[in-house]
Amino acid sequence: MSAPNQTAKKAGLPLHWKMAIGFVAGLLLGLFVHYGVGADAGWVKSLTTYLTQPFATIFLRLIFMLVIPLLFSALVVGITEMGDVRALGRIGWRTLGYTVVLSAIAVLIGLLLVNWLKPGAGVDPAQAQQLLSEGSERAQAIVSDSTAQPKGLDMLLAIVPDNVVKAAADNTILAVMFFALMLGVGLVLTRSAAAETLKRGIEGLFEVSMTLIGLVIRLAPYAVFCLMFNLAALFGWELLGKLASYVLVVVLALALHMFVVYSIALKLIGGWSPLKFFRSVDEAMLMAFSTASSNATLPTALRVADENLGLPRRVSRFVLTVGATANQNGTALFEGITVLFLAQFFGIDLSLTQQVTVMFVCILGGIGTAGVPAGSLPVVALICTMVGVPAEGLGLILGVNHFLDMCRTTVNVTGDLGIAAMVSRGETDVPAPATTPA
Repeated sequence: MSAPNQTAKKAGLPLHWKMAIGFVAGLLLGLFVHYGVGADAGWVKSLTTYLTQPFATIFLRLIFMLVIPLLFSALVVGITEMGDVRALGRIGWRTLGYTVVLSAIAVLIGLLLVNWLKPGAGVDPAQAQQLLSEGSERAQAIVSDSTAQPKGLDMLLAIVPDNVVKAAADNTILAVMFFALMLGVGLVLTRSAAAETLKRGIEGLFEVSMTLIGLVIRLAPYAVFCLMFNLAALFGWELLGKLASYVLVVVLALALHMFVVYSIALKLIGGWSPLKFFRSVDEAMLMAFSTASSNATLPTALRVADENLGLPRRVSRFVLTVGATANQNGTALFEGITVLFLAQFFGIDLSLTQQVTVMFVCILGGIGTAGVPAGSLPVVALICTMVGVPAEGLGLILGVNHFLDMCRTTVNVTGDLGIAAMVSRGETDVPAPATTPA
């Protein structure tokens, strides 16, 4: 009798509830300070200078510390999991092609909506600048370093590093991702014991990085409290309106991608009735929404593909297993919107070239993002650093991230099943899809 009780006690509140509590507590206390005491009070300045801001800075630095090894290993592993591409031939390349095209469309929808609706615009530039000037060393470094970022043709040339170690040290993320992409392709094409050992080593690096990220994320509730307190004390109620607008834009973009883009693709490419398809996969969608994890939903998705969609196992096993890591359409969309929202919030005007770069990195990030809850947060922090957007704004996102994570995971899993259905068309052992709802 005691063992279950002890397990329950150890389990405690889920992390997302702790983050929600930290979010609400920090927001309420920050609003009280903003309207009741004033952000200029001596004890408030001391509290933010010596406690809340340093703790938030440590949390963000821990995230940044793990970004390079996590993204590098995840991207290499994502590419090598397509190692069956050569063996499966047409199935593998069609899977890769649909993944890249749908991810590009997803990010484009997000960027168009956030540029049109501007959920983060309208904040007083003086207030945003005050937040930066009172923020951590890291934020100021990001702002100052952004002026040194290569532009135009130099940015394209900088993608190919002459020294990958130096690129990692200089936080030249595109160069590191390009090297990871090349290494992944090399591992796919190299069939030897040594290459297999290297692959297992990189998989080990990914697993260790994920473990460390999991430990760091445990600090998130306290970091959320500190970040929200600092932001609410400065911005007041204006912050809530911006945050609500951001959530609505993300949910709208995800809905458009899932119900419009997926429906068109399923009909034109896969020959499926969208209504029939969505009815068949509703169990996997519900599991994805509940767990906020593509990996945790994989067993359910495999069963749905077999029993409800009637897809051949050789297709569904490959597409869904790879897709749990490499086909993150909803995550790529979320990352693009988040970066532009934070840029608007802090009054940073991203050029067309920078937005195209964000789109490119989001597509690659969709391949390299872990299919676990909050797996995209390090990638968002990474992209923010790359384009000169203050990473402290991540605190705005953490409090609502779990709900958005549930939404984007649903899009990810639905996309995996949709691609499996599209790839299956034309395979001799797959039954013809129904064109009318059952």
